[in-house]
Amino acid sequence: MSCKGFARRANSLDHDKKRPYRGGPRSCGVGGPVPVDPFWSTPKARELAEQRRAGALIRLGREHLSWTLAALGDRLGCAPATVSRLERRRRVVDLDLVHRAAQEVGVPPHILMTSLAPPAPKVPTATRVTASPHAEEDPMRRRTLLTATAAAGPVALMMGLDEALADTPAPTGQGPLHGRMAAARDLYDKGAHSRLLAALPGLIADGHAAASSRRELDQARLSSVYSLAAAVLTKLGSYGQARLTADRARTWAEVAGSPLASAAAARELAIVLRHQDRGAEAQRLMTTAASAVEATGLRTDATASAYAQMLCTLAYTAARGGHRAEALSMTEEARRAAHRLPAAAPAGRLFPISPAAVDLYAVGVHWALGDAGAALEAGKNLRPAQFPTAERKARMGTDMARAWWAWGRPEQTARSLLDAYRASPGEVRDRPAIRSIVDELAQRHPHTSGVKELHAATARQGR
Repeated sequence: MSCKGFARRANSLDHDKKRPYRGGPRSCGVGGPVPVDPFWSTPKARELAEQRRAGALIRLGREHLSWTLAALGDRLGCAPATVSRLERRRRVVDLDLVHRAAQEVGVPPHILMTSLAPPAPKVPTATRVTASPHAEEDPMRRRTLLTATAAAGPVALMMGLDEALADTPAPTGQGPLHGRMAAARDLYDKGAHSRLLAALPGLIADGHAAASSRRELDQARLSSVYSLAAAVLTKLGSYGQARLTADRARTWAEVAGSPLASAAAARELAIVLRHQDRGAEAQRLMTTAASAVEATGLRTDATASAYAQMLCTLAYTAARGGHRAEALSMTEEARRAAHRLPAAAPAGRLFPISPAAVDLYAVGVHWALGDAGAALEAGKNLRPAQFPTAERKARMGTDMARAWWAWGRPEQTARSLLDAYRASPGEVRDRPAIRSIVDELAQRHPHTSGVKELHAATARQGR
């Protein structure tokens, strides 16, 4: 079954078909961009956006359409009182609800983004802040400072990221964002979570400074910064922050009009929703995202890779929700989509999916469906050499470990986790669900081969 076929079963898409889109410019794939209602260029709309009052903008749009609170509530699936609170609050509590309500009443993405964005940096873009007159000229000193900052550990570093999300820092002037983003993705791929967390505030600052140019490429890059932040925060179990960054990634992608950036942002948001036990919302979001990518025609390897990745995430989301038929159907569809892709994705590809990567997702799908035997069968021919990054090699180890653990095989579980740890310590040490298996092994099977070594390694690194 194609994603379009599956999409017809999603309530959110059925609901969307009942109403026209009233929002701002976006690519519709056939007729070009949808024009912005001049109403959103009025002084009142601009003032509310600049005051960062997203709820008031939603009220303005609702009243412009002559809708009651109940009418908007019906479209959103919530009570009129919930809509009223959403419109009155200055602080955003439910970003997803804000996003859906804004789309319903026609708030253009760029207006919504202005209302949701943190305050602009206080220092002009051209200003460079350095610790000393010579700091800029000393790369070794910069590396030493970054290493010392990263040594603080994920918890301390997330506090710095919190501050950057609440109040955008001044631009760093450290160089082109494109190259630094590639280096940041490399840190993610290596499982160097602390070093990545240390780099993210500067990337957010410089991403916002670049996006102020209103060029679509710069806006898409800022979306990618937020998507990367969401990915690492989800790994570390910081789901509140991950939800915030994923939503910002999604909004900036819509402003940029980039289908691939939108797909990446939607995927990160769906993963967060799944971890927050909002599986139905995650599944609807991923179905919509996959259908949007499929609508491009999949004429390039980049879009085919994006589509295969969307299907993999959709399959796993369906499996976690207990939807066996849909999960297995989407897994097979992902295999077909990835069949013509190279065994190793080119460097820099946003969705570096491969046939082996789809097989690894199948391990997770069967495990989530409660069939450890099928999971182990799906992964029996996988080898670390099939995966280009330390993060994926380690993920193979942790996914197989979960299956072995569910199968009741502590020795094989420990062996797989040791393989994962050797590939990327952070994938075992920093992920709460995997760390919990390590702790259970140590408590219940302390004398099993490999358990003592594994527990000692993670305990030592965790100090």
